[in-house]
Amino acid sequence: MPIRFGVIGYGLWGRHHAAAIAKAPGADLAAIACASEETAAAAHRDFPGVGVDIGYESLLGRREIDAVAIVVPNHLHAEIGVAALAAGKDVLLEKPMATTIEDCDRLLNTARSHGRLLTIGHELRLSAQYGKIKALIDAGEIGTPAYAAFSLFRFPFRPGSGAWRYDARRVGSWILEEPVHFFDFVMWYFEILGDPLSVQAFGAARSGSAGMSENFTAVLRFPGQAHATITETLAGFEYHQLLHVVGREGSIRSWWSGTLDRTLHPTFELRIARKGQGHVDTVPVERSGELVELEEQARQVVTAFAERRVLVSGAEARKRIVVCLAAEQSLREAREIPLRF
Repeated sequence: MPIRFGVIGYGLWGRHHAAAIAKAPGADLAAIACASEETAAAAHRDFPGVGVDIGYESLLGRREIDAVAIVVPNHLHAEIGVAALAAGKDVLLEKPMATTIEDCDRLLNTARSHGRLLTIGHELRLSAQYGKIKALIDAGEIGTPAYAAFSLFRFPFRPGSGAWRYDARRVGSWILEEPVHFFDFVMWYFEILGDPLSVQAFGAARSGSAGMSENFTAVLRFPGQAHATITETLAGFEYHQLLHVVGREGSIRSWWSGTLDRTLHPTFELRIARKGQGHVDTVPVERSGELVELEEQARQVVTAFAERRVLVSGAEARKRIVVCLAAEQSLREAREIPLRF
């Protein structure tokens, strides 16, 4: 019996989610909830055999729906996520989990009290490129991780429907848009060391909002003198990522470049200097990119939900929100902020 999915939100990323779920083995794309007549018409055109609702409440009232993917502006994540869980649906919730810790806790408590699954869309973990780095670290190929540096050089953010991405009341902050992904995989790579101890962020505020900076840098301190830096500029062009991970006995270098963040034909590479070897290996990666990872996430979520487990737990994702909000505080107060989880 396939898992019958609904998709809530049909903007650019919601359309990609719907297409990924429709392709996933064991999934049935059964309904799409849209915010407007315009997006509903697009959903009808794209998926003529799928039920389309205006507003999420109607979709959640469909008894045949087993699970939902929620792909809406950040400020709506908690409201719709809580409603979906309370309606008895398992939930794949796009990152960020929420824009406040209180809303993260509401989601966790609702999932627990209704016995439903809540997994958060940190799909970079499922990348054949970035996920392989985690496997190399866990296999001891570079020894204990000591340092990581991630850099993103990209074009400015798209406004989104109603320009929500440029409204701090709706987006929360730009730190919650992409740096939340980078905090996630750095903390994932370094999980053997434990949670980070502090964060210090740098960046000039845009329009008076601490978290809306075109040029953002954060330094995370971990136990044992390990640390990681994350930088992002939204004043660049195209979409270029660079990652270095250094262990006590080896190092990894990885990069990805495309005209757009969702290009289907990027260039990328993953190289490693393994402990005990005097040469550098290029690690084969067949495909890499956001749309590839989204399809892999849909495939794995179907399997995970069928087995009654999650891919990225709400408890893990909540810690990433703690770091993002502390980074915002660091920008406001121009100081290093201790982290308390």
